[in-house]
Amino acid sequence: MTTLITYAGQGTPGAAVTRIGGVPLAEPGTVWPTCAPCGGPLKFLAQFRLDESGSALAGVGGRQAHAHMLALFACQNRLGECEDWNASSGGNLALLLPARGLRRIARPRGRSVDIEKLFLGATHAAEPHVAAEADYDSACAAWAAQTGRPRNHVLGQLGGTPAWLQYDQTPLCPSCAAPMRLAVQLQEGPDPITAMNFGTGRAYAFTCIPCGEAAFLWQC
Repeated sequence: MTTLITYAGQGTPGAAVTRIGGVPLAEPGTVWPTCAPCGGPLKFLAQFRLDESGSALAGVGGRQAHAHMLALFACQNRLGECEDWNASSGGNLALLLPARGLRRIARPRGRSVDIEKLFLGATHAAEPHVAAEADYDSACAAWAAQTGRPRNHVLGQLGGTPAWLQYDQTPLCPSCAAPMRLAVQLQEGPDPITAMNFGTGRAYAFTCIPCGEAAFLWQC
């Protein structure tokens, strides 16, 4: 089986639910993250509710108890220069957060701050679809055929096995050196104007819950 996440219309920008876009939540006092190569602010992409093991929850709304929140950011200040596709470049960030007590991160101030480089411009709600197909691409095709909706309304998958576009790039935990576990795989989204930028490819977020580590990368 494959648990797809699919586009469910406009979402609430500050809700503590799985969503694409909106405003980032973190522990009180967290400052807006910056890109290591260029020093500019990172763009907030998405957040996901995880259970105690680090698996993204199939119930993406607010009713199901969750233990962690995973927030994803990437640099859009100098496209292609900061290697935001690389899990170890510092050009992106995966924040593994506690489930409770999260607050909106205050956006950076200053006339030079470009709001389009901080936010996607739209918030997409997500809903799960458990498909019988074990293969991600087969599951996407079956969902589109069953629903009559376009393939780009599939936002990705929760957990499972990564459907790599290139070679296996599963990161090793920087603390314990064990292979990290896929939490979520992402597509760019249904709206090209407000889509995440993965070079028309796919992104992958991993966690090591015992060590409190997370990693993010993309391929095209």
